[in-house]
Amino acid sequence: MTRITIVTDAWYPQVNGVVRSIENTNRELARMGVDVTMVTPQDFTSVPCPTYPEIRLSVATSWQVATAIEASMPTAVHIATEGPLGLLARRWCLKNHIPFSTSYHTRFPEYVSARFPIPVRWLHAFVRWFHNAGNGCMVATASLERELSKLGLKNLLRWSRGIDQTMFHPMDLDERPFDLPRPIFMTVGRVAVEKNLPAFLDLDLPGSKIVVGDGPARADLQRRYPNVLFTGMKTGDDLARAYAQADVFVFPSKTDTFGNTILEALASGVPVAAYPVTGPIDIIEEGSGAGALSEDLREACLAALNCSRENARTLARKFTWEAASKQFLNNVMIAQGKPKLPAPRGGIRPSAV
Repeated sequence: MTRITIVTDAWYPQVNGVVRSIENTNRELARMGVDVTMVTPQDFTSVPCPTYPEIRLSVATSWQVATAIEASMPTAVHIATEGPLGLLARRWCLKNHIPFSTSYHTRFPEYVSARFPIPVRWLHAFVRWFHNAGNGCMVATASLERELSKLGLKNLLRWSRGIDQTMFHPMDLDERPFDLPRPIFMTVGRVAVEKNLPAFLDLDLPGSKIVVGDGPARADLQRRYPNVLFTGMKTGDDLARAYAQADVFVFPSKTDTFGNTILEALASGVPVAAYPVTGPIDIIEEGSGAGALSEDLREACLAALNCSRENARTLARKFTWEAASKQFLNNVMIAQGKPKLPAPRGGIRPSAV
């Protein structure tokens, strides 16, 4: 049996793209008969991250992390994040000559630089040092692969994402959802500085604006934008129903490496408006009629109002967690020097493989 140990600094109770990607991949790996062991902050003492207390930083020793990994007797090790646990797992693998893979989920240099006075070039050097030690670094999109390759990252492997089509799907539209006039422009995600939310909230748009999610910037933004509805975090059916009531999903971030919420919106039948940056440009196909991309976000929002809800749903069907998880497993095997599985049948369009 294949036994994979995944080490991640991002885990419950966090709700973000890293956690959701690993969670959905683990579910599919279990269906394939793969045994997955998680090494997460839940296993250790942790402290809140400065400026972002919702994120917990593990306070663990090399011996504790080594013991956790060795107890799982892995045939492969995957390190998902560059945090304290990721660093200790990387050290253990190198010390014991164990091949491992990593993944690049977030723009770590830009996120850190936005909060602390550290030059981005120093952080880029750290990212190269961290990921190039492994036998493969997984990235979600072609544009991100090109970008990281220019920064000097090597052995880049594609790991796309999927969407739960049974949870996120079109629903009947209320005339006045949330007791607000239409059209409804909605964004969903972590309410934090790196998400560039003012770029959306400052726009002069018809109808109403809604922000679904929570985070360190919420209190300040609610105070600055009293005419915007901030719902707080929603999950499960509540989140799915919220998506389905939007007329346009707005994705103002310029720092995400993919954008799982884009897929959730598309699967809900909601066209997307975004900047033409990594993530949106890899998902919203030109001419698909499922959304609009523009350097002028207001222009994209208004254009998305004329896009088809059915086109959005059709595009979302191209992304499945089954196909993405087969990519992940193939990448882990490549990092171990083992043969690949047969190529997945459909589920991810060729540009995403």
